Amino acid sequence: MSRCLIALLLISLIHAPAQAENWTRFRGFNGTGVSPLKGIPTTWSPGDYNFNVRLPGEGHGAAVIHGQKLFITSAVNKGAIRYLFCLNADSGEIHWSRPLGMNQSRKHLRNSWASSTPCTDGTRVYVGFADKERYAMSAYDFDGNLAWRRLLGPYESQHGLGASPIIFEDLLIVPNDQDGPSSVLALNRQTGRTVWSRLRKFKSGRTSYATPLIIREKQQPPQLICVSGESGISSLDPYTGRQNWATEAFPLRTVASPVFAGGLVIASCGQGGRFGVLQRAVDTRGRIRWTRERQLPYVTTPIAYRDHLYEWNDEGVFSCVELATGKTVWTKRVGGNYSGSPVCIDGKIYGVSERGEVVIVAASPVFKLLGKVPLGDPSHSTPSVAAGRLYIRTFHRLLCLEARSSE
Repeated sequence: MSRCLIALLLISLIHAPAQAENWTRFRGFNGTGVSPLKGIPTTWSPGDYNFNVRLPGEGHGAAVIHGQKLFITSAVNKGAIRYLFCLNADSGEIHWSRPLGMNQSRKHLRNSWASSTPCTDGTRVYVGFADKERYAMSAYDFDGNLAWRRLLGPYESQHGLGASPIIFEDLLIVPNDQDGPSSVLALNRQTGRTVWSRLRKFKSGRTSYATPLIIREKQQPPQLICVSGESGISSLDPYTGRQNWATEAFPLRTVASPVFAGGLVIASCGQGGRFGVLQRAVDTRGRIRWTRERQLPYVTTPIAYRDHLYEWNDEGVFSCVELATGKTVWTKRVGGNYSGSPVCIDGKIYGVSERGEVVIVAASPVFKLLGKVPLGDPSHSTPSVAAGRLYIRTFHRLLCLEARSSE
């Protein structure tokens, strides 16, 4: 074996565990929502938590974790003060908090004033808050020192802020779809200065709340995938913001984030009070491979695992779909209403209902309900998985469940 090949193998062995140990953005690595962690149980009691801490105020944004640092947001007094918290990922002890005074603003009944999930590059954490007058994006180092803050202009939406920033190399990608002039922009993550800004089509009442993702294919340039009602599924050059391709517009707004698996980008649209009404799967050139129009998620983002797509829609209907064809394998009602997206841990899918019940289902072409566990507090958030633990955010609390070696 050549020295070059040995070096590449060593690098891959070092890099892969590091990705599994950290959860640095909404739904983890590239927004997949999938973790290889073994040992998270399918049933537990209140005494099994590693910690169960109360956070001031209320929020729906998920936790992000790097090493021993956990970051999460919250808001009090109808959004008049928004907080970024840094906790010890092992004990739940709060290391520091950073408040930001904002104006009280309207939001959807199922939203909060702290619903956007931060992201981190391992040395800084980036967090966005918005009211009608301003959209503030801030960067802090791990000691809580403010590195920079950018005010991106007003933010107008009948539902409030929901999309989350992501990191691509030296850039912080910020989705800024709203009821007014919309854009997606890239900031230098060291300075906060704008590197590029791409204007987006917009229509009042059709704000997109979807978080983008990055596609990386062998011998192909990376693509930034964004979705919105007016722009459909679109691919941008993440270095410049130039559009590579776009599908036709979706008939309704987009809330669920896109997923990428098996060479396909999958995204859906819908309307409040209804199921999602249209789902498209396109290849990496924007060509439609299949569409679906029944039992679709509207707010929740699907899970792609092995050869199947698992869709947990807002009304508690769970479907298994062939990834390559869009053909439904099975559909089951698991009950409850859902605003947070599920995650997949070692082939088991964990979804948290709005009333605060964790439902666990096998990620399998054969339906199998594995467990249901009450949390004792409502939740509209998406779980996070890092460093051998499952973190579940409820309205008022953060719960940590450690993997069991015997599982």
